[in-house]
Amino acid sequence: MTEQAYTPDPPLPVPQRNADNAPYWDGAAEGKLLLQRCRKSGQVWFYPRQVSPATWDAADVEWFEASGLGEVHSFSIVHRASEPGYRPLTPFVVALIDLKEGARMMTNIIGPNALDVAIGDKVRCVFEARGEGINVPQFLREEG
Repeated sequence: MTEQAYTPDPPLPVPQRNADNAPYWDGAAEGKLLLQRCRKSGQVWFYPRQVSPATWDAADVEWFEASGLGEVHSFSIVHRASEPGYRPLTPFVVALIDLKEGARMMTNIIGPNALDVAIGDKVRCVFEARGEGINVPQFLREEG
């Protein structure tokens, strides 16, 4: 299960919904990290898309709730944000997370020890509020 992390101040941009990602954002609004997988091959992927990248068939796509657990594959610490809303947050961490279910996701590492991140760190999903009913998955480093 995932948890609510924080509400940034000033508010940050709101994600753009479309037909392909609407279930993902609906799940995030409920504090759930939803991923897609192929019914035929079992392949799991992120980012949301209309068709299975294994079979190229939309009928093979299903959504499921992920554990929210993962490991840092790679990361970068941003010291100069190009978007004005992100400037007060610098420095911040952008990371590639290998999720337990097999997908790789680009996101942020947040929290008081975020800048101590290292490749291989265990992380867990939390949600950042971006407005009424809009939550963005972020990750915290696991201690220990």
